[in-house]
Amino acid sequence: MKKTVLALALLTTGLAGAAVAQPAGQRPDPMGDKTVTKAEAQAHAGEMFARMDANKDGKIDQADRGAHRAQMFDRLDANKDGSVSRDEFAAAQKARDGQARQGGDRKRGEGRMGKRGGGKRGMMMLRMADANKDGAITRDEFLAAHGKHFDMTDTNKDGKISPEERKAQAAKMREMHGKRGAGRTAPPAN
Repeated sequence: MKKTVLALALLTTGLAGAAVAQPAGQRPDPMGDKTVTKAEAQAHAGEMFARMDANKDGKIDQADRGAHRAQMFDRLDANKDGSVSRDEFAAAQKARDGQARQGGDRKRGEGRMGKRGGGKRGMMMLRMADANKDGAITRDEFLAAHGKHFDMTDTNKDGKISPEERKAQAAKMREMHGKRGAGRTAPPAN
């Protein structure tokens, strides 16, 4: 699921490249604060698709989500007894938190898309990429959606996304999601 959410975050803003460490509290910059061409971004999108297509059937669908869940369970089940104990879960959480602190890319309790809500946006992006609405996203559909978002981010139409264009697109997306969330009430505090 996290891979799906990350891929969709990249899809939304047309990003590509390798993650680099950022100061604590800031989001990671997958492009390493560099300009990326459309060809580079499309190549990265192809790699993302290959990782998301867990069963390697040429499409991203419910079967891939199940395969990702099974892989996650297998990683958590350290002693391979078919169940995840509290100790195994706590150890995995501690390891994940340690990795986050090393990279400085998120705070405890935050996923790769920030505080709650990224999964719903991610699923919406997957539905939008499903051009023929058959419930599965082919590589061509995925690359086409990624290319469309790249083109939206490339405001000067030079075939490259600069750090400034990327930041402007991120601000636009935050504003758009903020307007959609306006009027919603906060969940009750525990």
